[in-house]
Amino acid sequence: METLATIKVSIVLPPIFGMETKERIQKKAHELFLRYGIRSVSMDDIAAQLGMSKKTIYQFFSEKDELVTAVMDDEVSYTQHKCESCKINARNAVEEIFLTLERMYEQFANLNPVVLYDAEKFHPKAFEKFRKMKEVFLYEVVAHNIRRGIEEELYREDISVEIMSRYRVETMMIPFAMAATTPGKFNLIDLTRETMEHFLFGLSTLKGHKLIMKYREDYKKKQQSKP
Repeated sequence: METLATIKVSIVLPPIFGMETKERIQKKAHELFLRYGIRSVSMDDIAAQLGMSKKTIYQFFSEKDELVTAVMDDEVSYTQHKCESCKINARNAVEEIFLTLERMYEQFANLNPVVLYDAEKFHPKAFEKFRKMKEVFLYEVVAHNIRRGIEEELYREDISVEIMSRYRVETMMIPFAMAATTPGKFNLIDLTRETMEHFLFGLSTLKGHKLIMKYREDYKKKQQSKP
């Protein structure tokens, strides 16, 4: 398995085309944290990957915690943008879920599931940003989808929107726990898809069930066609 220590360090030229040094540091840290976990990546590692001194990094970020918080801000903003995009572009509530799955496939492709646990244990300020996003923003995304599905007669009308939205938000963390505690056994995106589909089938009417099966098949074909 590829390790951080074996990656070839490239010499990075001074910022060009308007990309500032601070942005390059944050971008590289983002990439490394998500791939290897936060705890496993030191400021020395980031400096080596950028071909600059650690002193240069500290000119822009006074400590690792500040850099982790900036990276979490980026990740939260990206997630919110993608969720809103899926909601706007979906033709119905079920399609919105599968568009979200496609977005997760891209986002989780190189994501180490220990990232959130590292943030919670070692960088509480950064983790608090994620927690608020999950409990406020993602809750409303789920609640909106359920209300939409009920109106479209794809979800059962006897569902408690509040209870099921809270349930879904909390169970979002299960795939991360399973993938982190049994490395190599489970794939994060497969776990996410399984738990999301299970939740979706539990909401659906007969009409919704048929639509789920259609989008499920379309989703599988798209993933199989990817290199």
